[in-house]
Amino acid sequence: MVEDWRDELERWLAPFVAALKHKTRGRMCPAYVVGLIGPGDRKSVQPMAARDAGVSYDQLHHFIAKGVWDAAPLEAALLAEADRQVGSNDAWLIVDDTALPKKGRHSVGVAPQYASALGKNANCQTLVSLTLASGEVPVMVGLRLFLPESWTSDPARLDRAGVPDGHRAYRTKPEIALAEIDWVRAAGVRFGCVLADAGYGLSAPFRQALTERGLAWAVGIPFKQKVYPANVAMIFPVAGRGRPRQRHIPNVKSVAAQTMLETARWRTITWRRGTKGRLSARFAAMRVRVADGPTQRIREMGAQHLPGEEVWVIGEHRSTGERKYYLSNLPADTPLKQLAAAIKARWVCEQAHQQLKEELGLDHFEGRSWSGLHRHALMTMIAYAFLQSRRLKQAKGGKKNPRPTAATKPARDPAGHPLSPRTAAVRSLSPLSQILIN
Repeated sequence: MVEDWRDELERWLAPFVAALKHKTRGRMCPAYVVGLIGPGDRKSVQPMAARDAGVSYDQLHHFIAKGVWDAAPLEAALLAEADRQVGSNDAWLIVDDTALPKKGRHSVGVAPQYASALGKNANCQTLVSLTLASGEVPVMVGLRLFLPESWTSDPARLDRAGVPDGHRAYRTKPEIALAEIDWVRAAGVRFGCVLADAGYGLSAPFRQALTERGLAWAVGIPFKQKVYPANVAMIFPVAGRGRPRQRHIPNVKSVAAQTMLETARWRTITWRRGTKGRLSARFAAMRVRVADGPTQRIREMGAQHLPGEEVWVIGEHRSTGERKYYLSNLPADTPLKQLAAAIKARWVCEQAHQQLKEELGLDHFEGRSWSGLHRHALMTMIAYAFLQSRRLKQAKGGKKNPRPTAATKPARDPAGHPLSPRTAAVRSLSPLSQILIN
């Protein structure tokens, strides 16, 4: 059975090997991916080479950390494969980031910063991630390192880590995410909506850039994000004294998203079935104008943001008492169930992050260079895409019940629509770690 998956991997990797256009690299790429997928707790270069009699440590290390080759053709091949697996106009493109805890200060990008995996500030590297997902099937398509200002302000440090010239200027995580989205779109990858958590959703330039690109989006926001009623009007106030006003101002004040939804109608919505039963929460939504337009002084309130795009503001009250808030530019006639489905679809990227680390060694790379880290991350994404291809193949070959009985109702998504046979079958499959032995 082991030989079966290795043979299948060799055939599946053919487009990636062809993209390398080099005989030796064409041997090292499959060897590295096999090392990531195969047995063993540690997925760094030395233990992977020790487990493979066909390659040496020096060969594998040179390929991933020292070799002079362009990763762009392999990234393009990964995007094509991801689109083939899960790309469609109904797919999600999920923006997030993941932290790789790290000791010392010499590994590229390492610095004290918030580590989502630990829930606190820690010494780590942070990768901005893009995940293409359909239903509950994610395929990771992008991992790009965020460089804190402590790095971008130190040219000698950048030199030692081999950071390319085009990546030395400081960029925020939303700016990195937008560049990655542009790369994905240029490659022709199909998706219908961009999702992101509040770390990205609080950025007005990020939201506005998505809209300018003609993209649908649903993002988390802080509860205090200011919004206006959808019917806000711009007026010329009558000046009591002094010169007449030259600019319009809103006829009502902006309020926090939390305040805006206090009078809304809340409904309980179930979005999927978890290991402990149905997952549900109370949701409410209202059309608003988000307060992210140009700033202007408004009477005694000082400088205020004017009304911007008309969007949905959505609230979620969880059974734990936790409250979350979101914005989305989905159409005005979008049902609340569909808005909730978009919001909750983001969880699959967290699943992908966990599997990349725990099963494929994303956080096991021991080198310090920019190219080495990104090549290792690319190989983990390729390995993950292969495992998902096997998972989907199993789902496609699974048995289907053509006429559900009353006791066996067809599976449905959070919006109440029947799931496709593929997605429904994927839900019943073994964990990713079991794919090779089933």
